[in-house]
Amino acid sequence: MLTSIRKATTSLLAKILIAIIILPFLFWGMGDVFRTGNQNIVVTINSEKVSAQNFVEYVNRLNLTEQQRSTMAKTDLLNKILSDYVGKKIIALEIIDQGVNLNNQSLKEIITTDETFKKDNKFSRTEYEKFLLESGISAPVFEKNIAAQHKKRQLLTFLSEGVNLPEFLIEQEYINENQIKTIQYLELDSLYKKYLIPEVEITKTYESNKNLFTQDFKKINYVELLPNNLTGQKEYNESYFEKIDGIENAILDGGKMIDFVKEFNLSLVVLNETNRLKKDKIGNDIKKIDNNLFIKIFNPKILKQPELININNKYYLSEVLNIDKITRTLKDEEIKEAIVSQLKTKHIIESNTKIVKDMSEGTFNNKQFQKFSKDNSLEIKKITIKGIKDETVFNSDIIKEIFKVNDGSFQLITDSLLTKNYIILAKKTEKLPFNKNIKDYEQYKTKAKFNLANQIYSTFDESINSKYDVKINEKVLNRIKNTL
Repeated sequence: MLTSIRKATTSLLAKILIAIIILPFLFWGMGDVFRTGNQNIVVTINSEKVSAQNFVEYVNRLNLTEQQRSTMAKTDLLNKILSDYVGKKIIALEIIDQGVNLNNQSLKEIITTDETFKKDNKFSRTEYEKFLLESGISAPVFEKNIAAQHKKRQLLTFLSEGVNLPEFLIEQEYINENQIKTIQYLELDSLYKKYLIPEVEITKTYESNKNLFTQDFKKINYVELLPNNLTGQKEYNESYFEKIDGIENAILDGGKMIDFVKEFNLSLVVLNETNRLKKDKIGNDIKKIDNNLFIKIFNPKILKQPELININNKYYLSEVLNIDKITRTLKDEEIKEAIVSQLKTKHIIESNTKIVKDMSEGTFNNKQFQKFSKDNSLEIKKITIKGIKDETVFNSDIIKEIFKVNDGSFQLITDSLLTKNYIILAKKTEKLPFNKNIKDYEQYKTKAKFNLANQIYSTFDESINSKYDVKINEKVLNRIKNTL
C-alpha cells in the first residue's frame, strides 16, 4: 500500500488524462490505494474497507488551497471529496465484476504507439524514461494508471455495445462545429473596465468582512522523519514505512508531538512567527525551508495537533504552536485590490443577470439593442464566422455557444472567468452539407458515440447505486476534517 502511495504524483496523472486518455470523469486515486483493516476505517463499500490513512493521502494529492483546508471543518467539501472517492472505487469494483481486463501486450502497444514517447517516428525507451524521470513517477505506477484508465474506457464500450448510432447524432456533432454564421455583437468588457468602484462601497465591504482580512503569523515546529530516527537504520525499508504507518494512526488517535519526540528522540526545527508569504513581522524572508514543505506545515489551523506530511517521498512531522492574528487594513494594497476585484466581478454578474432577464422576458429587442449600444458608447460590430476554427475574434468555446443561437435571437455569452462578455444577435446561419463522405466523418462519429456512451453511463451510474452498500464512519470523517 505504502509503496503505491510513495510513487504516486498528481501532476503526471493530469498529463495522462489530457495527453493520452480523454474520459468524461476524473480518475484520481484509482490505483492500489485501498486496504482492509479494523483501525480508522472511514468508509466500507460492501466488504471493501477504506482506511482513514489512505483517504487522507488521497485528499493530500488533490492540492487543496489553504482556504479550502482552513474551512474544511465548517463546510461539506470533505464529504463531497469522499463521495467522489467512493464513486471511483465503485467503478473499480464494477470493472472487476464485469470482467474487464487489459493484457500486458495491449498495454505495451498503448505506450509504444503514443507520440509522447517517440523519436524519429519510433518508440524511444530513452524518451519514455526521460518522461518518467521528469514526472517523478516509476514505470510500474505509470503503467498501472494507464491500465486503469483503459479498463474504464472498456467499461464504457461494454455499456454502449449493441446500440446503433443514429445518423442525426453524428450530423449534430458536425453542425456544432461547422456553420457559417453572421452575427452582430456588443463587446461589454470595455464598459465593465470603465466602471469605478465607489470608495464608500470598498470601505463598507471591508468593514462587513473585517474578520476575513487577518494575517496569521505562526510559530511552527517540524522535523524530517529519517530512517535512523525511526528504525536505527539508514535504509527506507518496510520497517521504516511501518513506523510511518503507526505514527499516522497514532495522530488520528490523538497522539501528541511530545510523545513522538520522546519515542524517536527527534530534534525539532522551530520557525518563529512567519506568515504565509514566508516573511516575519518586519518583512524579512524565511529562507531555510523548502517552499513545498512550508506550504504544507503552514496550512493547519489547529494548535498543537501533529501533522504527518509527505513531500517528494520524504516524510515530515509538524505542529503549529501558536497563531498570532493581525488585522490587515485598507492601507494594504493587496487587500484593497482583492476587494475591488470582488466588487467588479459582482458588478459584472449583476449587469449580465439584468440583461439576461430582459432577454428572457422579451424586452431586449432590436430597438433596445441599438439603445444599449448608444447609451454605453459601444459599437455594434458585425462578423461572419466560418466554422469552429475561425478564431479571428472569438475563441472556440465562445463560438460553440454562438452556434447554438437561433437566427433573430439575442444571447449573452461569457467565458467561465467573466473576462469575455458579449451580447450576440444571430442574423443568418448557413449549415454546410453533411454526408458520410465529408472530411473527418469518423471523428464526428466518434464524438457522437462518446457522448451517447456518457448518457448510457449516467443511466448505468444510477442503476448501480442499489448494488453497493456504502457505510460511512462519521466519527472518523469528522476527525479527519479537524486534522487536515
